[in-house]
Amino acid sequence: MEPEQSLEERLASIETDLRTLVVRVTELELREPSAESTAPPAPASPPPPLRPPAIPQVAASPSAPAAPTPKAPRPELEDLLGGRVLAWVGGLAIFVGIVFFLVIAVDRGWIGVEARVALAFLGSTVLLGVGLFLYERRDQTDAAVAAVATALAALYASLTYAASVQDVIGTEAGLLVAALIGAVGATIAVRWHSQFVAALGILGALAAPVLVGSDTSTLALAFMVVALGSAVAVLLWQRWAWLAIGAFLISAPQLAEWVLERDDLSLPLPVLALYWGLFLVAGIGYELRVPTTELRASSASLLLVNAAVTAGLGWYLIDDRGSSNGATAWVLALTVGHIALGGFGFRQRMSSEIATLLVAVGLGLSGVTLALALDGPALVVGWSAEAAILAWVAGRTGEQRALVFSAAFLVLAALHTLGEEAPPDALIDGVPKLGEALVAVLSVGVAALIMGLLLERRDLWMVLFAFAAVSFVYAASLGIVDVIQGDSVENSQTAQVALSAFWGVIGLGAIVVGLVRDIRELRLGGLVLLGIGVAKVFAYDLSELDSLYRVLSFIAVGLVLLTGAYAYQRVRAAGRAV
Repeated sequence: MEPEQSLEERLASIETDLRTLVVRVTELELREPSAESTAPPAPASPPPPLRPPAIPQVAASPSAPAAPTPKAPRPELEDLLGGRVLAWVGGLAIFVGIVFFLVIAVDRGWIGVEARVALAFLGSTVLLGVGLFLYERRDQTDAAVAAVATALAALYASLTYAASVQDVIGTEAGLLVAALIGAVGATIAVRWHSQFVAALGILGALAAPVLVGSDTSTLALAFMVVALGSAVAVLLWQRWAWLAIGAFLISAPQLAEWVLERDDLSLPLPVLALYWGLFLVAGIGYELRVPTTELRASSASLLLVNAAVTAGLGWYLIDDRGSSNGATAWVLALTVGHIALGGFGFRQRMSSEIATLLVAVGLGLSGVTLALALDGPALVVGWSAEAAILAWVAGRTGEQRALVFSAAFLVLAALHTLGEEAPPDALIDGVPKLGEALVAVLSVGVAALIMGLLLERRDLWMVLFAFAAVSFVYAASLGIVDVIQGDSVENSQTAQVALSAFWGVIGLGAIVVGLVRDIRELRLGGLVLLGIGVAKVFAYDLSELDSLYRVLSFIAVGLVLLTGAYAYQRVRAAGRAV
């Protein structure tokens, strides 16, 4: 029987065991122990019973630094030529060979039509299987991708030959085969993240109704809608922006041909709305999936063209059926839809750039809606009011793009006025309806004046004030000519003398007020108007008016010029003296 140990001996034994355990745990924690540290240290002899030893601190070896991640080497020219170029050229050669085989077989009558089609599909499918085997089992090489892409192209070519050229496969069966090819291509593209395979598989499926010669059948439209929805889904999943542009370019002509062939509107209008919604989801969804501070040109172009195509096709379809009000209502509905979506986007996590673009598209469509719904002075008033409202929005929100649209509507209103209601030759011959002309011109002037009052930038409001002043002078000139002149030549010439004198007096008044108020821009405006009056006297009055009216015109303008010169020198001299 062993003698019973004392308390101090038992504590010393426990401490020794603990020290050995700490050393072993430390060795296990070391990632790369050195040769010296792999061997555990020899346990120390038990300490004397009366002096229990302290547990030694075990120093951990410093861990080895992490190896830097090697950078992928840049491919050399030899690797590029020997790998990618050879692979794609080889795939192209195979595709061309398949096409040539079909052509030669047809010309020489080697085999029957069904056999030729079967061989073409079989060869393309075998090539597809070889590409899949090389990629999945051997290596992810360019040769495998090229083989699959070539196989997809060859399958679509075989389908076109069988359905459109030889009429071996019916429309329904052809669309089914196209759907199968497209599904396989889309699956491979997503799995391999290959955009080239996606271009062939997905865009080829969208073009399938054309390839199989299905014309404008409802089945072909349904197939295209399903393929388009699949393309949008892949676009948002893989974030391939180009896919939306490609899908739009391929599907838009097919959609236009289909809707124009329909006699009723029960199906074309919902299809157009669905088409608009799909590409709206594509444009907005991509921006949400790949957020950025600035809106991409691809998404902006897609949303703009989508709105234009949908609005234009819908308006033409309804108007062609004899309902102009219904056509206007269609464009108005798209206008409200874009503006509502943009307003909703400002309150959600949607990018402000996208929301702004949607509102901008809606504003552009609103101008079109006004042009369709209104005519004459009413249209000018509508555009002018929209310009003033947008200027107010720009002033309250600081959004400069609203100011751009405001200026655009003001210019449209002015151009319409000069082209329809009050053309420049009305200053000579008068206008048929003076009231409508004055309403249009004054609407433009008031809108420009309001825009100038709402803006804080001096350069802009001075331009707008000048625009408003020209409009008011133009309106007064139209009134003078139309009221004074009549059917007689004398009254017509009297109107021209009065017009020259009116311009001179207004120019003189602007100069005097500008001198007294020390407003340089007003003085310059008065000088410009005086210059226009002088040019009119020498260019028109001298050649067109009779001698007496010519004399009156020259005297009137001359008096105005002398008065202006006197006032200019007198006020300027008084200003310098002060």
